[in-house]
Amino acid sequence: DPASLFISCWQRGMLPLNTIHNLDCVQAMGQLPEGSVDLVFADPPFNIGYKYDVYEDRKDAPSYLSWSRQWISAAYKALKPTGTFWLAIGDEYAAELKIEAQKAGFHCRSWVIWYYTFGVNCVNGFSRSHTHLFHFVKDKKKFTFNRFNPQIRVQSARQLVYADKRANPSGRLPDNTWITRPQDAPLSFSPNHDTWYFARVAGTFKEREGFHGCQMPEQLLGRIIRSSSNPMDLVLDPFGGSGTTLCVAKKLGRRFLGFELSPDYAKYINERLERTEIGELLDGPEDPIESAPATAQGKRRSKPFDADTVKAVIESFQVAGGDYPAEAVLYDPEIGSAFFRECKNRGIGGSATVWNRFLLELRHQKKLPATKKKLKPLTADELDSFMPACELAWRLLAIDYQRPLENILSDPDLAAEFDRLAAAFCSVEGSPVEFRRTALAIREQAAIAREAGKEILNQWSLQPAKWQRILLNQHRPVAVSNVGGQTELPWVAEPDNDELAELNVPGVFILVSGSIAFYVGESESIQTAVERILVNEQWARLEPTELRFFQHDGGKEHRVAMKAAFIQQEKPFLNCPLYSSDCEL
Repeated sequence: DPASLFISCWQRGMLPLNTIHNLDCVQAMGQLPEGSVDLVFADPPFNIGYKYDVYEDRKDAPSYLSWSRQWISAAYKALKPTGTFWLAIGDEYAAELKIEAQKAGFHCRSWVIWYYTFGVNCVNGFSRSHTHLFHFVKDKKKFTFNRFNPQIRVQSARQLVYADKRANPSGRLPDNTWITRPQDAPLSFSPNHDTWYFARVAGTFKEREGFHGCQMPEQLLGRIIRSSSNPMDLVLDPFGGSGTTLCVAKKLGRRFLGFELSPDYAKYINERLERTEIGELLDGPEDPIESAPATAQGKRRSKPFDADTVKAVIESFQVAGGDYPAEAVLYDPEIGSAFFRECKNRGIGGSATVWNRFLLELRHQKKLPATKKKLKPLTADELDSFMPACELAWRLLAIDYQRPLENILSDPDLAAEFDRLAAAFCSVEGSPVEFRRTALAIREQAAIAREAGKEILNQWSLQPAKWQRILLNQHRPVAVSNVGGQTELPWVAEPDNDELAELNVPGVFILVSGSIAFYVGESESIQTAVERILVNEQWARLEPTELRFFQHDGGKEHRVAMKAAFIQQEKPFLNCPLYSSDCEL
């Protein structure tokens, strides 16, 4: 019995996440631990007579509202105090379900209209071409809203119309007003407002799965998941449908959980999830239309920065950074802040992001004075301590923001999020300077090791490496204090201490969850590196089940090349792809 097994799994702390369960959502959500979910996205049946697989979409109004009240209340209970609830619903019951959500305790932050083409054609009425999207939170003051994520922002008029290089490269948040933009979108509203334009997934679209008639576009779910959750957060979809929510959550590095009443739909969703890779780009156009006036009609600047501006920027950095190299604005928040203040004092407008990136451009053009101070390279112990956490933080943000490392660290807000993630995944205390310098070291290391790794891999194609293995004991839930009403569900993997104690040797290791390799590392001491990872609750969310390792004392440079080779072979999803490709993340 799937329902009994589901309940038993939750009670024993063993419920598989990152999958879809063929269960009724009301019953299943009622069994979820209170305060265990970060984001709920629900696209329930609209009660308009749509032909589903096993669900009858034509209830009388009181029955439909009673059922809606049950699942909305269950979703409220499952969400963390800081959690977010998004609801997609049609015209017929939009007002009623908004009221039911508020009765359950939710606060409405936004009432968004999703306008789409390829709407349902009506014979004796206006064609249906929009859906209501309600943005609810449990706490009006404490909730996740990633306003700095460049992937949820839109280009500003300063960028599109005036070609002003001082504009924030990340754009601005969409407005909350309805404004038509006839210059660029004569038949639709602009996506920059609370009427969002995303094309409905029609039958001829490449992303169309075919087994479900009401498939959400991935870009729409991408905006919602990016704005209302963080990497590694748990996203719940009570109505699995075509599986788009879960696939987008997986692509964006979130944990996910879904329920679907239809056995066939659940089967198809699992197949779709198996084809989906973490970090894979979302299907569909990112921005179907641009803000008006049309870009082609806007002003252009052939020389956005004149000689006086260049001089002011260089002088600002000389005051703020002294004799340090230009990269200091990336890795040292204090120098970055001082540099921006100096730019403002000299009367050159713009954001910190703009001037940080312009300074690095001047360095690339060799227009900066020679630096006198050379930083001491990070020690092997520092790299061992910080590298796994910094590599994972960089990887998750690169997936979420679709920005290279230099652009992430150039933006003070994005860099602060990198610091937060690195600190969360690091078992030893570190500073933003140490975290950011480690990430830059990883970038340099990966680029150097890539080709050497390919050579090693070619050699091993004739003589495969012999891995040793340690099975990690069954996971056990860890009791965590309930802070502010928030219950976490961390896990700790317990390797055999005697076996691990024998690994105080240099080498390369792989952490595996089930049959999936998720991280390749190298260290002077495999034991120390792995223990630091396994005791960290954030890493433990990945539920490691096996440690594979290869002892090698050929020196740091050779171990890094071996790491690159194993990354190219295993394709773990939490390592920097620079070890295996020329892409810049």
